[in-house]
Amino acid sequence: MFGIVRPCAHRLTEGLKVEWMAHLCGLCLALRADHGQFARVVTNYDGLIVSVLTEAQAGLTEAGRRTAGPCPLRAMRTAPVARGEGARLAAAVSLVLASAKIRDHVADRDGLLARRPVAAAARRVARSWDRAGARTGRELGFDTAVLVDAVDRQTGLEALAGPGTSLLVVTEPTETATAAAFAHTAVLAGRPGNAEPLAEAGRLFGRLAHLLDAVEDQAADDATGAWNPLTATGTSREEARRLADDALHGIRLALKDAEFTDGHLAHVLLAHELRASVDRAFGTTTCSHGAPGAPRAGRPDRTARSPTRTAVETRTGAASTAGTRRAGSIRTAAARWVPAGRAGRAGTAAMAAMAAMAVPVASAARAGPAGCRRSSVPEGRSSRRSPAASWPAAPCSPGSSAPAGSAAPRSTRARGRGRSARAAAGTATATATAATAVTVAALATAADVPSGACVR
Repeated sequence: MFGIVRPCAHRLTEGLKVEWMAHLCGLCLALRADHGQFARVVTNYDGLIVSVLTEAQAGLTEAGRRTAGPCPLRAMRTAPVARGEGARLAAAVSLVLASAKIRDHVADRDGLLARRPVAAAARRVARSWDRAGARTGRELGFDTAVLVDAVDRQTGLEALAGPGTSLLVVTEPTETATAAAFAHTAVLAGRPGNAEPLAEAGRLFGRLAHLLDAVEDQAADDATGAWNPLTATGTSREEARRLADDALHGIRLALKDAEFTDGHLAHVLLAHELRASVDRAFGTTTCSHGAPGAPRAGRPDRTARSPTRTAVETRTGAASTAGTRRAGSIRTAAARWVPAGRAGRAGTAAMAAMAAMAVPVASAARAGPAGCRRSSVPEGRSSRRSPAASWPAAPCSPGSSAPAGSAAPRSTRARGRGRSARAAAGTATATATAATAVTVAALATAADVPSGACVR
């Protein structure tokens, strides 16, 4: 997966989440249907916007959806997926632009592509994707030569760019390619009046894609000596941020000029999520999942009080606090060993809940039963209720209301055992109920988070 528009699941409503996944899976399956299994590796978050725009203008019909079979990336569940000309156009554009990305990595000699045999194989793959994208484009009335020409011009412009060169000169080929793709969605949807505003939105989207890619890669490019547009043109990050903010504003204005049947998802992705992408690239994220100090995916927040921990402390009182801390340690240990992601979050929550269920019993065994007056009377102080309150601080025997070896009356021990059993049973039942609820909620939430969502 690659792309700049990567929405967080917590910012999308359930309906929009289903729609977004439908377009993502539809793009993947369109690539497989038209170009084979290997082509599915170019599935990306930005390409699906072409499919979203097409459907937003034409409206959703029964023919625009089908039920796909189980997929490992959907936790082996079926799901409705987008199909039709929008998904096929997204697949064609994704193939051609992915071939451009491969050529860019080959030119930069990134990783294994620095080796000649690997670079030669990558070039062959790029050429085959160019041809495949052009074939699908012709069937849809879209000339991919615009995309290929933009890719070819990019290398020449980068070679000529130097200090003082405008950054917009370098981003122009990407702008032209995405403008053509966005504008053709109006043709497919039968809304030719939308071609101009969508071409403007596509041009600015291409500018943003190039800018954010440069910003995110600048440190790595400078370390390896690879070409980077910001470094090559001497553009500061402040100027790049200004250009990005101008592009965001322009996209919003262009979307207002276009007519949609249902443009809710398109607006969320291109107006709101694109803003979040800019903030993320420049390190000013507004997403709580990406804020400094926020808990990482798969790891519990050690400073926050979980519902399970609150329930345990409320029911068991001070005597179970130590046991609760032990549950927190188990929770932390579980987070270290359970991998991040949907299964990792579910497993961590389940292990934490199971640990919380065992806390009251372990705490009662260590601290003594609730009937033990020593737990509420400090050492050395007397109590008017019973001389046993001045017992020294010695460990209590499980099931007894007095220290081991004491001569407390039999009736006192019996009453202590009864109170202890009732308190432990009530505590364990309440804690188990709360922990079970937390576990079920965690499992359900983890299972519903799409793989493309923010699982930070």
